[in-house]
Amino acid sequence: MKPHGGVPGGGLRRAPVMRGAESMARVAVGQMTSTSDVLANYETCARLARDAVAAGCSLLALPECFSFMGSTGEESLAQAEPLDGPKMARYRALARETGLWLSLGGFQEACLSDPTKYYNAQVVLDDQGAVRAHYRKVHLFDVDVPGGPVLMESTTTLPGDLGLVSCDSPVGKLGLTVCYDLRFPAVYERLRFDHGAEVVTVPSAFTRPTGAAHWEVLLRARAIETQCFVLAAAQAGTHNERRQSYGHAMVVGPWGVVVAKVPGGPEATGIAVADVDLARMRAIRTSMPLGEHRARARDQVVYSPSPGPT
Repeated sequence: MKPHGGVPGGGLRRAPVMRGAESMARVAVGQMTSTSDVLANYETCARLARDAVAAGCSLLALPECFSFMGSTGEESLAQAEPLDGPKMARYRALARETGLWLSLGGFQEACLSDPTKYYNAQVVLDDQGAVRAHYRKVHLFDVDVPGGPVLMESTTTLPGDLGLVSCDSPVGKLGLTVCYDLRFPAVYERLRFDHGAEVVTVPSAFTRPTGAAHWEVLLRARAIETQCFVLAAAQAGTHNERRQSYGHAMVVGPWGVVVAKVPGGPEATGIAVADVDLARMRAIRTSMPLGEHRARARDQVVYSPSPGPT
């Protein structure tokens, strides 16, 4: 499992797809500073995609609010679109053009039954631009951040109604989460033991105060508890007069070790690249069989409904 730095974009080529169960696949996680300029945000994402292709990646994970970051929930609501709208169409075309799988989230998805609210959605596109998975964030960030802003996500956002979501991909079985979900370990327990997740996505826009205190330790804890790879794309820097994000995008391996960060610093725009070695992950799970030990303790500890894969 080797970390890699960012690679400047060059000519586009289709990223390799993992064929065998013991193969490695390369992934990239993006770090960027989104604003209210939708087209400028797309150009940044397209540049990160070209960098990911040049680095030989199969999948690029982009952060929460990759398409739009406003000053208020009302501004984000005004930008909400259905998944068949023009914003997502642009990213579908990007996936086709680059041959990358894209993890996109959160995206402001319009709620057709309630025009006063939207969903904070993560969408996984394959290399042909088709939607392979669609998750709506369950845990909404209604918090008076100590030393930071008061953010009430539920004012304009509905909690997800699709349950937990996973899908197969060229880099392994993906489990989908978004930002504040990171603080709820039961989500990751369910994704690992009920859904068979091998790689968990955590697209985020952590505030600077909460990020400095909790970001890396939570990511590493979720990786250790689930023995999964964790892909943590992140917003970074100053977006507008009301929002700043912590950055520090990274990839964490199933032993809880940070294996890649973005070159250039915690708020630089760029990608962190790492190889997902599923054979190594399986070796860790075999030597420390959490699933088996969890099943033994079911009579004494309340876990999720089914033991699932080990």
